[in-house]
Amino acid sequence: MDGIDLTFITLAVLFALLVLVIGAFCLRRYQLRTALGTFDASIRLPNKGWRVGVCRYTDKHLEWLRLVSLSPRPRHRYLRSSLELKGRRAPTEAEKAAIPADAVVVTLSYEGTEVLLAMKFDVYAGLSSWLEAGPVIGIGTWR
Repeated sequence: MDGIDLTFITLAVLFALLVLVIGAFCLRRYQLRTALGTFDASIRLPNKGWRVGVCRYTDKHLEWLRLVSLSPRPRHRYLRSSLELKGRRAPTEAEKAAIPADAVVVTLSYEGTEVLLAMKFDVYAGLSSWLEAGPVIGIGTWR
């Protein structure tokens, strides 16, 4: 085998790996978009900028996953009983560049930490219903 054959094989392998990684990203995104209880939401934690991702409801948790990642594990996980909805507002001028134009900014409190989520208004309605639908402290099984 001469140098040209080795170069061609190396480039072919690199191209195949690139196609596999792109396919894995597309498959993950498809699975997140079609799964029940998922919605697009950007997150902003204290002292950090906005990050694009997907939120997922479970029976006891609200999970946030990075959009550009192959990891099936959530980056942030919030216990439903410890989340408190503080309100919603329109994005500021500075935030409009980082989040979708039709989004509302939702303020949540989680164990004393403020968490901001940007989502569409209809998704906000679902989130507030999900939070309010949980049992009251002392009556339910998970609060």
